Formats: sequence, structure tokens, C-alpha cells
Amino acid sequence: MTLSPAPLFADLAEAPAQTRAWWVDASDGLRLRVMHAPSQGARGTVLLFPGRTEYVEKYGRAAAVLAQAGYDTLAIDWRGQGLAGRMLDEPRTGHVDVFEDYQADVAALVAAADELGVPGPRHLIGHSMGGCIGLRALMGGLDVRSAVFTGPMWGIRLGHVMRPAAWALSRLSKPLGMSHRFAPGTGAMPYVAASAFADNTLTRDPEMWDYMRRQVMAHPELQLGGPSLNWLHEALAETRHLARQPSPPVPCICYTGTNERIVDVTRIRDRMDRWPQGRLEMVAAGEHELMMEIPATRDRVFAGMVDLFDANSGDQSLTA
Repeated sequence: MTLSPAPLFADLAEAPAQTRAWWVDASDGLRLRVMHAPSQGARGTVLLFPGRTEYVEKYGRAAAVLAQAGYDTLAIDWRGQGLAGRMLDEPRTGHVDVFEDYQADVAALVAAADELGVPGPRHLIGHSMGGCIGLRALMGGLDVRSAVFTGPMWGIRLGHVMRPAAWALSRLSKPLGMSHRFAPGTGAMPYVAASAFADNTLTRDPEMWDYMRRQVMAHPELQLGGPSLNWLHEALAETRHLARQPSPPVPCICYTGTNERIVDVTRIRDRMDRWPQGRLEMVAAGEHELMMEIPATRDRVFAGMVDLFDANSGDQSLTA
């Protein structure tokens, strides 16, 4: 793999000094972007898997917290979002051909980590869709000592009536030539650009809401709207498949807000009940973006992350 310098909107990211971005290519040739945020004297590296619609700048502040705690961060723009290659004529459609394609992006991130020579051991943070991608990667043997998930997309929150309708419509969209179209009820505008802070589903912190909104308004090329019907079908199929698999032998904490309104909390509880080295932490009144919640919530979540990473950064084996 050959890394080449990529743009980074450092003023909006508020990441640690010396943070850099790089272009990397997935095995199918699609161009991706990774961000490396260093920590002086780091004792490990966090592989940060963002959610759907997200991009590396959104995690600049998170990387700064992790750097202060002694960890490098390596984050990625998944295919079809951020500055990574987009695949449809309407670039703001969240799309993937096959959900397992994201594992090619994981492989590219790991290869970038190797080429950059980031310090080990490695740990994982997976948020929302990144939690789904991360769980599949762990099941496939991703070499990390521990993992943290926040609001992981191990199921999509849908009503009893909407779920069979979502399956049927998304399944039929491909033979009908409509799989590239937005899923019903969604469109091209990003959620933070189209919605008001009041009763939003992401955060109770108006300053963090403004942080996210400033980024996508200043750089529209980062914007992503609703998912395609194909993405919806692939996500439903992937989460159903993962729900049937045993949990990986990796120490884990999963943080989920009690006011979570985007992902399926029932699926999260079921998974964590079956994770021998894992525990579920329900965050009172927390919304979906727990790393971007009110300060007290952020502090609790990051402190728990760092404690887990510290406890698993010695010489013990992966399964210890």
C-alpha cells in the first residue's frame, strides 16, 4: 500500500497537533481517507470506526481526548462518505453495494496503520454503523486487545409494521431498478443541516450540535443524506446475520443511551447478554452520539474507554 497526503479540515476538526490525513485504496480500487491523530509517548492506538454519514473531522475532539490519555487515533472515511469515493450520481446518498465491502475498508485501514507504524497494541471504538462493521471485523479476527461500542447498529429501530415493509421494499428495489433511490422518509440533506437542535436524536449538548453542523455547512463535500434502498436492504441483512453469531473473545464495553432512538436497543441487550467478556452500560438520558453528548456523559464514556484500554494494553494475550 502507498499512502499519499489527503486534505484535512483541521480548524473544524479541533484534533491534536500534528494530525494528518492520508489517501488509501481499498482492494477494489475505491479511494478512502484515513486520519492519524498522534499522542506524544503513546502506549497504543485506537482504530475508530465512524457511523453512517460521518467523516474523520467529526472525531477530532474525540481524538484529542484520547491523545491526552496516551493513545493515537486512526479514523476512516468509509466508502461513499466523507471525502472517500462516492458511488452514485447523487453523491449525498448513503450507499453500499454489499455490506461486506466495508470489510475491505477495514483491511485498508489496518494496512495504513501498519505502514504508518502506529504504536501498539491496538483497540477498537465503533460507533453506530461503525459498530456493525466493527463487530463483523472482530468476528473475522481483527487484531485488537479490546473494543468499545457506542450506540452500535446491531439492529435498526423500526416499528412492527415498518420492519416487514422495509424488508419488502428494499428487497424489491434492485429488480425494479430503484435500489439507488433514497429510502422512504429520507433525502439528500444531512440530518444536522435539515433539523433543529430541539428534540434532535443525537445529543443534548447544543455546543456539540453546533460543532457537527459547522463542519458540514463549511464543507458541503462532507455531506451525506439518507441511505439508499440498497444500503437499507444490506444493513437489514447484515444485522440479522450478525445477531445469529457468537460473540468474539475480546474484552468489550457497550455504551447505549436510555433515550436511544436510532438503533435497536433490544438487539444490543441480546448481544451483550451473550458476550462473556463484555458489559453493557446504559447511559441515563443519553442520545445516540454519546461521544458528543453533554460534558458529564462524555467524561464518563471516555473514562470508561481509557480504563478498558489501559487494562488491556499490557503483555496479555488477546483472549486474556
